[in-house]
Amino acid sequence: MTGFAELGLSQGVLEAIEALEYREPMPIQVETIPVIMRGRDIIGQAQTGSGKTAAFGLPAVEQIDETSEDIQVLVLTPTRELCIQVAQALRTFSEFKGVKVVAVFGGQPIPEQTVQLRQGPQIVVGTPGRVMDLIRRGWLQLSDARYVVLDEADEMLSLGFMEDVEWILKKTPSGRQTLLFSATMPAPIRKLADRYLYEPVHVKVESATLTVETIDQVIVDVEPNRKLDVLCAILERDRPAASIVFRRRKMTVDELVAQLGARGFDAVPLHGDMPQGRRDGVMLRFRSGRAKLLVATNVAARGLDISHVSHVFSYDVPDDPEEYTHRIGRTGRVGRSGLAYTFMTNRDRKGVAEIERVTGAKVRHFTADQVIRGEELKVLPPEVVASVTEAAEDAPAKPAARPAATHSNGAAPTNGAAPSNGAVAGDAEALARLFVNAGKRHGVTREALAEAFAAGGIETRRVRMHHTYGLVDVPRERADEAVAALTGSELAGRTLNVELAREQPAAA
Repeated sequence: MTGFAELGLSQGVLEAIEALEYREPMPIQVETIPVIMRGRDIIGQAQTGSGKTAAFGLPAVEQIDETSEDIQVLVLTPTRELCIQVAQALRTFSEFKGVKVVAVFGGQPIPEQTVQLRQGPQIVVGTPGRVMDLIRRGWLQLSDARYVVLDEADEMLSLGFMEDVEWILKKTPSGRQTLLFSATMPAPIRKLADRYLYEPVHVKVESATLTVETIDQVIVDVEPNRKLDVLCAILERDRPAASIVFRRRKMTVDELVAQLGARGFDAVPLHGDMPQGRRDGVMLRFRSGRAKLLVATNVAARGLDISHVSHVFSYDVPDDPEEYTHRIGRTGRVGRSGLAYTFMTNRDRKGVAEIERVTGAKVRHFTADQVIRGEELKVLPPEVVASVTEAAEDAPAKPAARPAATHSNGAAPTNGAAPSNGAVAGDAEALARLFVNAGKRHGVTREALAEAFAAGGIETRRVRMHHTYGLVDVPRERADEAVAALTGSELAGRTLNVELAREQPAAA
């Protein structure tokens, strides 16, 4: 098949595809769309970046009866971020059909979502916890949901949502069409498929659309106050047709958009504090090419299927290797080449080394001056960079100054005294790790937790989210202040309790 027209899609859906400038269907779309259109259950096994959102989204929109206000399609996603992105994609696919799509997820007031549900949407995209809550409250009726999608099922398993998913599936009609998409197929996912899918067609597509070979990964060693200069130099030189700049926090997204505007670059923001309608408008502009530069939090790192992004910038180093992978996966799609720049300050060196170790990424290291001058030379060969990094990490700490001894003349020695926090001048920053009783299960994201600390005046160094809790590294001298500032505050409707974690960061 050489085009979407041959997949059995109607003119209205084809017009939406044309507006998105999709050229050719991707392998997962070619393999699954005709099967789905015949009403068969599907197990789709494909990696991120494979185009699976369109694979299930296009036929979902195709089969909607837009004259009915009953919920006909339910899509379950593991995270709020993916929920938002899938909903945005489905709205785009249905632009010419008048289909209503509602996203429901934790961390947003239920009354806002119930108002949208009363408006008669045909498609609901949601996270399992919030979907269950709305069903129990009587706001979400699934008796007419004939099309159910489980997106990133393995991620839902890892987050502990399998019981919730089964509970929800039992609330849907037995004659529904069920589509399960998962990058991996662990035993619990296979059992779920055996129990709830009827004679499914198993489609497995090796991800040829996202390969590190097509992505040139560059680490830029830069001082914090020179990041903007480096970014602008690259944008001015390469003039990319579409690029994404990732930042950790919502407030810094808006700040960078303003700074880029002052330099003459027309950038648009994307983050969770923006109203849904505005987010949709931004994505429509970006997809269509009317906006070329998107500055975003990690809300944009998963679930986007935009093939023409050539440049991705990690203005702030991501907190873990998985985030890095999802970020760079926004470029190098559909066999195209892409550039992924990561701006590394001195504080980020260990994090970047961890990304390189875990991902096995083949990266090139540059200084800020080399990038600004447009040089195409590595600063150091990879093995030299590794040896330098290891040497720096393994170097013994400078001995702390002994208690001031009195010389015969009564004067203290002139080599100085140890800093008051016990760290030695020139050493790595001393950190404390805090335990927070809010995790992914409660709808709390890494970004939201970092912003809660920032609102309390505490700058975080690393935030890691687990199923039921979070771990936050802060400067050791601010730990007590952070505990006092955050304990008792509310986040995503949960009262926080913050205390020192049992395991503390290794001493620098």
